[in-house]
Amino acid sequence: MLAIFSGAVVRAPEELVQAGNRTPTPKKSANRLFDTFVRKFSSSVAINIDPLARISYTHETESLMKPRSFAVKDDIFCTFEGALENLASLKQQYGLGKHTNEVVLAMEAYRALRDRAPYSTNHMLSHLVGKFAFIIFDRSTSSVFIASDQDGKIPLFLGITADGCLAFSNDAEILRDACGKSLASFPPGCFFSTNTGLRSYEHPKNKVTAEMAAEEEICGATFKIERPNLQATAE
Repeated sequence: MLAIFSGAVVRAPEELVQAGNRTPTPKKSANRLFDTFVRKFSSSVAINIDPLARISYTHETESLMKPRSFAVKDDIFCTFEGALENLASLKQQYGLGKHTNEVVLAMEAYRALRDRAPYSTNHMLSHLVGKFAFIIFDRSTSSVFIASDQDGKIPLFLGITADGCLAFSNDAEILRDACGKSLASFPPGCFFSTNTGLRSYEHPKNKVTAEMAAEEEICGATFKIERPNLQATAE
């Protein structure tokens, strides 16, 4: 799956900008990245929501245990990869029908988060049990919401294109060719939104920081969740 968002929708993490500046490498524009993905996966579905967002997904190379799906409703676009172990109980929690799948559940959970403030993001995401990564674009508010499971079982990467767009994909190779060293793996147990940037829902009190990666690494930066200093706490 691939999603690309313009600078009018999201602000790219400064650490990715620094990683790209530290080791300048060739990049591609958002248009070329999107075209490359669609050409690589000939059966992919492409949705162009100009000038704000572009989304594409494919069933090629997907795992039977971690399927990919896409849905759109009321200007909420969502692509989902993986499976929720507690889908049945979540459908009851959100008052959804028995035939509801993961992608629709993710959309409805996001809608509840958006419309029922101060409904907690950390609370909502921590209740999702399973292997998953999903990307949501809400055209009505021009905002994005992206999350990954706590163990990072579904690969997800983010990078900055030559024209400053922020891209997310499970295909590291395609992002590397388009984003150069302005590339990082999406950290497990975290979410990214237009309003908050990158945050941890698994450890909500801890900051998400980045380290510059070694030159030989594919990614230019590595995001990590700060852990409390246990020695200082004990003292």
